Amino acid sequence: MKHLKKLASLLLALVMVLSLATTAFAAESNGSITVNSALKGETYTIYRIFDLESYSGTNYSYKLSEKWSGFTANDYFTVNTDGYVEWKEAKNTTEGAAAFAALAMAYAKENNIVNDGQATATADGTVSFSNLPLGYYLVDTTLGSLCALSTTDPDATVTEKNEKPTNEKTVEEDSTGNYGNSNDADINQVVNFKSTITVQKGTENYVLHDKMSTGLTFDNTSVKVTVDGTEVAATGNWTLITTTTDDCTFEVKFENSYISTLTAGKEIVVSYSATLNENAVIGSTGNPNETTLTYGNDQETEKSETVTKTWGVDLFKYTKGENDAKNALAGAEFVLYKEVANTDTTEGAAATVKKYATVANGKLTGWVDTEEAATKLTSDSNGIISVDGLDADTYYFKETKAPAGYNLLKDPVQFVIGNDGTVKMGETTVTQVEVENNAGSELPSTGGMGTTIFYTLGGILMLAAVVLLVTKRRMNAR
Repeated sequence: MKHLKKLASLLLALVMVLSLATTAFAAESNGSITVNSALKGETYTIYRIFDLESYSGTNYSYKLSEKWSGFTANDYFTVNTDGYVEWKEAKNTTEGAAAFAALAMAYAKENNIVNDGQATATADGTVSFSNLPLGYYLVDTTLGSLCALSTTDPDATVTEKNEKPTNEKTVEEDSTGNYGNSNDADINQVVNFKSTITVQKGTENYVLHDKMSTGLTFDNTSVKVTVDGTEVAATGNWTLITTTTDDCTFEVKFENSYISTLTAGKEIVVSYSATLNENAVIGSTGNPNETTLTYGNDQETEKSETVTKTWGVDLFKYTKGENDAKNALAGAEFVLYKEVANTDTTEGAAATVKKYATVANGKLTGWVDTEEAATKLTSDSNGIISVDGLDADTYYFKETKAPAGYNLLKDPVQFVIGNDGTVKMGETTVTQVEVENNAGSELPSTGGMGTTIFYTLGGILMLAAVVLLVTKRRMNAR
């Protein structure tokens, strides 16, 4: 019994020694990192910044990994004379860890640090890294730096908290002032756009790419960035790039130092303008303008597109022939105009004023204030006048010169172009604006039938007078 008690005491002592030594042996084993709520399509990359030599309880002995030997971040840690890492207690916060992660990630990219593992999430769920040497790891995603963490558990779990940023493109409809995904405009009209970026915490490397169709001419002086209605100065915050390496028209690149100051869900509004030009596509296909936001490590949002549409109209000038056939009339001259709100607000000023169209090669080039300055549009041999590049609006064709032998129209002809490009005259939808001309009345003229009638009547009257005269003389002779 005595020997048994001694043996039990020895075993108990051995267990105690082994339990005390467990932490020292643990540093020689491997661990794992599991990312929960991993986002589909995102790539997760890990970097071991510090190697863990040993630990006991809450005491850890770290040294810089060989690949990171040149990494310094004195605001966060120092390396003592024995080569061990000493963390600054003041930075032992969530904010401090996030800032340190961003600093470390920048160093890794600038110095082409080889990662210690990489995996892409194929579905929302988890991404795991196993058989890892214990140490202090940085986990990076294509969304941006996720966090720094320790594997001394030896198994660590982190939850993906970064959300994908979004981008929405809208365009202003000038008739209402509202922004949506499409609008109508005249050729040579300035069109206003907005791209709204929703920021997500932890994401970085924001670059807005805008691609305009050839029917739109970008105004590079019009770009403005606002947050919460306050304009953000470009210096130190964002840069406009007009010479791009891809096929986009321009880019707006945001500094990570600025993005990091914004809270999750904050909206950055980038507004800018373009002019609808003579290359504009006429009709419902319209003139697209698309944007996308790239972020993180070569990730991008879905494309967001607006379409600016412009329309055309044909006038058909005719006169009615036999069986009411519509015979084309060439040589009729018209001007096109519309009525707009008068900018003169003085008392007694008219509510609206007329704007007259100038046209070249069948396309609108602008609007002028007087009929004299307007382009005179003449019907061709088919009786047609075509004008392309018109906004959805109410318009008038006014005849200024009728074809020879035809009456000038007394009143202008009104028509309406709808937002879907349909043309209406009154309540009737038409394929073209048809305008009838009536021939002038044919009056009697010398050598015509009118004088023949007079000659005939005169002859009859003279003959009657002669008969009466002869008859009267005979009666008197008796």
